[in-house]
This record gives sequence, C-alpha cells and structure tokens, in this order.
Amino acid sequence: MEAAFKSDVGQVRSHNEDNGGFIRNKDGILLAVVADGMGGHQAGDVASKMTLDILLEKWQETEGLSTPTSIETWLEEAVTEVNSEIYEHSLTNPQCQGMGTTLVAVICTNLFVTYAHIGDSRAYLMSDETFLQKTEDHSLVNELVRSGQITALEAENHPRRNVLLRALGTESKVKIDISTINWDEGHFVLLCSDGLSNKLKDLEMLEILQQNQSLEEKVTKLVTVANERGGEDNISVALVYNSYKETSGDGDDR
Repeated sequence: MEAAFKSDVGQVRSHNEDNGGFIRNKDGILLAVVADGMGGHQAGDVASKMTLDILLEKWQETEGLSTPTSIETWLEEAVTEVNSEIYEHSLTNPQCQGMGTTLVAVICTNLFVTYAHIGDSRAYLMSDETFLQKTEDHSLVNELVRSGQITALEAENHPRRNVLLRALGTESKVKIDISTINWDEGHFVLLCSDGLSNKLKDLEMLEILQQNQSLEEKVTKLVTVANERGGEDNISVALVYNSYKETSGDGDDR
C-alpha cells in the first residue's frame, strides 16, 4: 500500500482551510483523510484540523479490525465523536461559531476500501481503465440535479454550487455516508476537496493517474493543473495505490 498527500492554498485565498493526510494503525492498515473547512479564516482551519488530528490519533492506536463490518463501525463511531468535538468547540469559542468541515476518509486494506463521507469532498476509484466517483455530494446543486431541476452542465456554473446540505460539526448530530468497495492490485483511490474536482474533469484526472510517474508526482500534477486554471479555492489531494500482490502457496503470483 502506497500513499501521497498534498494540500495547496491556491492562487486567490490567503489561508488554507483544508487539512488531510494518512497514517497506518498497529496492523499496518492505512487511513487517508481530506477535510475542507468552512467558517472563515481560522474557524474553518480549526474544524478541518480537529477532524484530521482526532481521526489519525484514534486510528493509529487501533488493531484487530479486519472486516468491512468492524471497520465501518469504527468509522461511524469515530466520525460521530469528531462531530461532537467540533460542535462543542464552536459553542464554547465565539470566534469559531458556525464552523464546520467536509470529510472524506478511507480505510484501505489489501482487498477492500471502506469510506466515510460528509459534504462535497470526493472519493474516486480508478480500476483498470475506469475512473468512478464513489461518493455523492451533499450539496444544494447536486440535489437540484438529482431532482431534475437543473442539468449537470448547469450545475458546473451555478451561483450556489458551494452551498452544502450536510457538513461535519455544524449540528449536534450528523448523518454519515459509509460504504465498502472491493479493489485489486494496481487500483487507485483518489480523495480530494472541491478545489480539485471543480477544476478537472474525471477523464483528466484519469489521464494523470495513468501517467508513468510516482504517486507524489501525480498528486503534484493534479494540484498544478487546478492552480493553472485559476486556483480560486484551496486544493487538497490524497492518493492511495494498491500495490498488494496476492501469492499462491508455491510463491507464484496469481
């Protein structure tokens, strides 16, 4: 399992409210996180950093979680705890009132990926020649598309495309989308904030992932292209590659 992460303030904003990264637990299973904070200077950064710090610290100390059910349960409990921590912090710190963050987090074993998602940061899976978005944005514009009120093309430039219907830490309780998908050797999982997904089409992301480069070079290229196209928002990307090779009893690769 290989991973890379990069976050960039972009070309317009003075402060980066995104946070993200990855860590392995005691069994070597990897957790990757991208969180896009909201609530203005400092407050958004506080929410996203609290999310990252709590999840990484909790995951680092875990062991013995090997099934989709056990990992899904851990994610639900951990993210629920994060939501309570952020919400309570906003109530007791006036400068942080109303702060919140998106979240997309994945736990990657050799055989499957379990993800938790709130907001409009996204998770994609590249398998062979396909590149599929696995999360669905919790946004006003996406709901308008789902209900047939606007087209996907109209959504790209909609004036309220940044309005979220669900975020972490803005209310005492939160609904979390959690799911598990299979993946194989050679597949990628890409996590990103909307600073990337608003600037690159799916096909463009796929083409960059298919290039013969290191994970760090691929992540840097994605961020560079988003910046070249305006970089109006913070840009964060986490990329995980499944390098696991299953072997048969005689040692030959299957």
